[in-house]
Amino acid sequence: MSRVLLIAAVALGLIAGPAASQEPPPAPDRPLANAAQEARAQALFDGIRCVVCQHEAIGDSPAVIAADMRGLVREQMAAGRSDAEIKRDLVRRYGDFVLFQPPVRVGTWLLWFGPFLIALAVAAVLLLQSRRRRTEIEALSPDEEARLADIMAEVDVRPDPDAKASDD
Repeated sequence: MSRVLLIAAVALGLIAGPAASQEPPPAPDRPLANAAQEARAQALFDGIRCVVCQHEAIGDSPAVIAADMRGLVREQMAAGRSDAEIKRDLVRRYGDFVLFQPPVRVGTWLLWFGPFLIALAVAAVLLLQSRRRRTEIEALSPDEEARLADIMAEVDVRPDPDAKASDD
């Protein structure tokens, strides 16, 4: 009987383990009392990337870190900071990646201009390939023509077994 209870306890632990290790849901957001500040915060949420989801704005992300970031933005907004100051603080904490539109500076030139440079390089290669002069094939000399005719006359097997006489 004790063996059955032990097996049942282990099985229950294996089943309940993954559920217990999941991250708890984030606390519900507390909007700012000032409607104008809350509207500013909501607009700011759309330009800030969730560092966990990476393709979602913090306003749309269900991740706990996104809820923490929303709370941080609201705290700073209530403290009277401007949108630019809030973004600078987030960039200081998480890097330029946290913004959907990172600033244009030396460190982000490749991010901003890299796709255009690649497209220009591909276009240049294609242009150079199209302008390259093709070498014309010289016609066979009469001696080469005669030798080729002799070789073809000696060959009884057609190179393409599916070919017909009309294909010649």
